[in-house]
Amino acid sequence: MTGRIFVIDRVVTEPGRAREFVASYTSEYVPGGRARGMTLAHILVSPPIWLDDDSNTVTATWTVDNVAAWWDMTRMGRPDPTLGEWWNRVDELIVERSRSMAAPTEDVEVLCNV
Repeated sequence: MTGRIFVIDRVVTEPGRAREFVASYTSEYVPGGRARGMTLAHILVSPPIWLDDDSNTVTATWTVDNVAAWWDMTRMGRPDPTLGEWWNRVDELIVERSRSMAAPTEDVEVLCNV
C-alpha cells in the first residue's frame, strides 16, 4: 500500500533557547526517529533567525511511506521510555509543542482505504 504520511513536530521554544533545542533534537531525538522508520525531511526555524529575546518556532517534518509504516513507528515509540525521558529533559526549553499528521492530497484516497 502506498500513501505517504508526514509527521510534523511543531515546537515553540523559550526565548533564546531554539539553538539549544535544535541541537538536542538533532543529536538525541533524530536517531531514534530514524530507528523507528521515519525519514527526516527537514527542520525549519521561524523566523529564520536565532532570537535571544523571543521565541522561535521549530518545525520538524518527517515522512513515513504508508499506513503500515506509521503504525510500526507508533508501536515502537509508545513503549519506549527514552522518548518521554528526552521530552522531560528538554521541557525547560519549550513553551509549547504539538504533533500532527498530514498527507499529500493525491495520497488521501489511498489512506482512506485501510
